[in-house]
Amino acid sequence: MSLEKYLSSLYIPRISWSDIIEIIIIAFVIYNVLVWIKNTKAWALLKGIIIVVVFALFAYVLNLKTILWIASKTISVGIIALVIIFQPELRRALEQLGRKRIVTGFINFGEKSKNERFSSDTVNAIVRACYEMGAVYTGALIVIEQDMILDEYERTGIEVDGIVTSQLLINIFEHNTPLHDGAVIVRGDRVVAATCYLPLSDSTNINKALGTRHRAGLGISEVTDSITLIVSEETGKVSVAVGGELIHDIDEDSLRNKLEYTRNRNMDVKSFRLWRGRLRNEGKDI
Repeated sequence: MSLEKYLSSLYIPRISWSDIIEIIIIAFVIYNVLVWIKNTKAWALLKGIIIVVVFALFAYVLNLKTILWIASKTISVGIIALVIIFQPELRRALEQLGRKRIVTGFINFGEKSKNERFSSDTVNAIVRACYEMGAVYTGALIVIEQDMILDEYERTGIEVDGIVTSQLLINIFEHNTPLHDGAVIVRGDRVVAATCYLPLSDSTNINKALGTRHRAGLGISEVTDSITLIVSEETGKVSVAVGGELIHDIDEDSLRNKLEYTRNRNMDVKSFRLWRGRLRNEGKDI
């Protein structure tokens, strides 16, 4: 009887569908926050914060009143300091959230329509130009716009507004020409601007052998949904960046197939990573 009384006194909460939904949402948010922290400079700072918290708990156990008083007075200041320190990472996280299809599938914040995809001729022209420039060690940086409008970066360059051809791209990036320095932005079937400035990636995972051109291509892919093609001036190899991911030294057929895929669909980060994994399994040097 004592066991029955004990069991009857236990409180077992009822779990409804709303509770399950809340648990899933909270778990999803916590997981993505931890992944975001791990992939940024916040990971090292988080470990420092954990050490400070452990030290504060140690002071609480030993009743070190002066240390506890100092800690309580600096909490509000510390929160503001964290927001300032993590400002670039927080901005990037919000930009990535805005690119999630769960949002853009319902709301279109001035983004371009699907009927503005580039043609097969544009694909062939871009691919041909990249590998012809690579053969003669001419560096190039080509940003292909997807759904997010790149007006902010277009304004940093010089307006071109010409139909995409391999000859045009090669002439733009030819050494000692006025437009060779910087990036080209392609919208639909037209080169809209050249000599554009791109944000540099601060990722610590990028190969140190890769230079500023690759870091710029990776940087624009971290803050937009664009496809960025990079031709190395030192090695002549072609790389592609999407969603903060970089594939180095891809072959011509793989690049053409993936650009053809994007003519009617978005090449998002998930499909890009699957493609990257297939290339790795095939023995590609990524």
